[in-house]
Amino acid sequence: MEKKKKITKVNVGGTPPPVNETKTFVPTAENKGKATRLRVIAGILWALAIAAQVVAISLLFKQPVNMTWIIILIVVDLALAVTGSVLWKKSNRLDPASEKNKFMFFMQSQLGLVVAVIAFLPLIIFILTSKNLDGKQKGILGGIAGVALVIAGITGVDFNPPSVEQYTEQTARVEELTGQNFVFWTKSGTKYHLYDDCHTINKDATTEIFEGTVADARELKNITELCKFCESKAAKAKELNPEDTGNLIEEAGEAPEVVGE
Repeated sequence: MEKKKKITKVNVGGTPPPVNETKTFVPTAENKGKATRLRVIAGILWALAIAAQVVAISLLFKQPVNMTWIIILIVVDLALAVTGSVLWKKSNRLDPASEKNKFMFFMQSQLGLVVAVIAFLPLIIFILTSKNLDGKQKGILGGIAGVALVIAGITGVDFNPPSVEQYTEQTARVEELTGQNFVFWTKSGTKYHLYDDCHTINKDATTEIFEGTVADARELKNITELCKFCESKAAKAKELNPEDTGNLIEEAGEAPEVVGE
């Protein structure tokens, strides 16, 4: 018999907001505030990254060209761009964009990639067209800047961007099956679960199970998929008692009280 695991409740975004009539996902005020702060910080870091690029470009016009300082500035540019992208993607998990406007959704979701291009492509062009660099120097600086662009671009891309519609659908499915927006996950897991005793997470190797909302699981672990075993189990339970799956008398195992004549 498997030992019951420690359940840790998380409350990332404070008290979940009441479900509105359309049941569209709405981030909590706390999460929205966090997202705004992260975006401001990301914007500042990206601005500094672009500034580092401008300084590096300016050095290309001074003879002799100081390659050491240009390489240092490329590294600084990369660090700032990558850090900004990480924070930006985290902010999108807290306060996702809507897919209704495809252009705006793309820009918010993939802004890290756009910034990576802006922060490195002009520098690469100036390096390759500079009259103050010989072929070898162009190869070295262009190669370093090119690698930095690739790293920053890959980091900036969100391969599974969150959206209001996605959060709404996932939350609605959990609430449909269980009547509440609570799921379980582990530190190394890739799926969220409806039951803390699911055999896929309640193992000897598991030391702690986390409990929170669908949005919490997405923010903390970027988990986007519901466990199929839990979904099947909950669906079967719902079929057996479709009208009142949350009957407190049945849960307590008590018979209804009979009122006298």
